[in-house]
Amino acid sequence: QVFSHHCPFLMGPIECLTDIVTPDTDIQVTLSIFELASAAGIPCEVDPALVNVLAGSKTGTRGSDGASPEEDYKVACLLLVFVAVSLPLLASDPASVYNTEVDGYNNNIHCLAKAIIHVSAALFTVHNKNIETHLKEFLLVRSAGR
Repeated sequence: QVFSHHCPFLMGPIECLTDIVTPDTDIQVTLSIFELASAAGIPCEVDPALVNVLAGSKTGTRGSDGASPEEDYKVACLLLVFVAVSLPLLASDPASVYNTEVDGYNNNIHCLAKAIIHVSAALFTVHNKNIETHLKEFLLVRSAGR
């Protein structure tokens, strides 16, 4: 807010750039815009630093562990399934009790939703897949497994 107040001529164009990003925008252009916006302190849908770390762990056509991009994508999907299936177990954990002293939960389960969104967004950006579709599938898997 301070930066926007003191330098609106600089922040205005950056905010306009983030507004024009759509799911159809080229992934490299999107990441460049989000990197600029993040550096200016504007929150983004996809964390470019996390995407760079995840993409940097790959070398060539195979990942650092020798897995193909298709296998890496399957692992990312399985990670979301694992998290969806584990949610009831985490919720029933005795540490999942609200603590008024820390204004949260002792096991930090209150951070889980944001972590799921950010990590899955970065993972599926690396694989150039539709983030919204995968998060909808995550909710379907979670709601189906009672």
